[in-house]
Amino acid sequence: MSADAHGFGPGGALTGDATVDTLLGREAGRRRDTLQLLASETEPTPGVRAAMASVFDAKYAEGYPGARYHGGCEVADELEELAVDRARALFGAEYVNVQPLSGSAANLAVYAGFAQPGDPVLALRLEHGGHQTHGSRANFSGRWFSPLHYEVRPDDELVDYDQVRDLALVHRPRILVAGAASYSRTFDFAVLRQIADEAECILWVDAAHLAGHVAAGVLPSPVPHADIVTFSTNKVIRGPRGGVILARAEHGEALRKAVFPFVQGGPAMHSVAAKAVAFAESGTDEFADYARCAVENARAIAAELSARGARVVSGGTDIHLAVIDVSGLGISGMEAQHRLGAAGIVVDKAVLPFENRPVSEGSAIRIGTPVVTERGMTSAMHPVVVDAMVDAMSTDDRETHRRIRREIAELAYG
Repeated sequence: MSADAHGFGPGGALTGDATVDTLLGREAGRRRDTLQLLASETEPTPGVRAAMASVFDAKYAEGYPGARYHGGCEVADELEELAVDRARALFGAEYVNVQPLSGSAANLAVYAGFAQPGDPVLALRLEHGGHQTHGSRANFSGRWFSPLHYEVRPDDELVDYDQVRDLALVHRPRILVAGAASYSRTFDFAVLRQIADEAECILWVDAAHLAGHVAAGVLPSPVPHADIVTFSTNKVIRGPRGGVILARAEHGEALRKAVFPFVQGGPAMHSVAAKAVAFAESGTDEFADYARCAVENARAIAAELSARGARVVSGGTDIHLAVIDVSGLGISGMEAQHRLGAAGIVVDKAVLPFENRPVSEGSAIRIGTPVVTERGMTSAMHPVVVDAMVDAMSTDDRETHRRIRREIAELAYG
């Protein structure tokens, strides 16, 4: 039985569990009939989904190739070595670990390998676009270590590298982190390398939102500059939910031990298989075109929103996401997310640098373009989509939202 692009068969039954199949069908319908403007989601390719549903989902392979703690791992060893070789070739890394179960698990392994509880770690402030694993007090990184944070400048909302250097030289962090969840610009990796050398610390780049563009040649690579690079395989890269670590060879042994046995047990071998597929696909011209279009779509949507009076944080974007200030509409980011969701446009609430509202509300939304790019968004759609976004955010009228939702379903997936 063939399945549609959402992985749900036209016959209606996938699992034999009627309740679960109903939920699968509803989710397929939701994704089909709404516009997915989420920065952290993409559509796995058919090859990736096939690998995720393969026989490797049953294989326990604790350890590493040639040194497993379970029998019957001969083929699993070949598979993991294939994934490692493909990632090494794609990114030009000396050391690769494909076992992390998520991007956050990969990040935890970096801390485990290069810091002790209480050590200072310097990263971009969460409210200025950073990630929770970079020192949030709600996360292990902020509870187990001593977080220090650099910020963006008030005038242009770009990273203040002078402040990074000053903080690094005064506090001598064990790790300097470059990476973000809601920062739409690239980092100056060469400058950060200089700062890390001056402060005698590890330079770690969390490339969760950058790795796909790096693989496609759309953005400069952090690999030549960083000691360690981590990323998740389910954002711009159209792979499974999972994590990867790239590093200099000298750090390989510390990272091996940090991933296993310190952070996790056996890897998800079906995810490793899917990563191998994704790495091969990410080296193609087709993928490069998709990654380039994702950036173009994000820039175009941000520009259309700006033309309609919305403020784009940092004035634009270099990647597939943008942060939009909605405070001019008199609503919070959370209210904007709810209104857009009611109209069939799915976004995330976000906070602004130097935010005045509680973090739980925020004054911004974060938009992302991987899914809509993969599904064929064209330049003709940009003004139509942005008009619908502005109309939806400008009212809490349910009938207006229902009308927009019908139009969005027709526009996006007809």
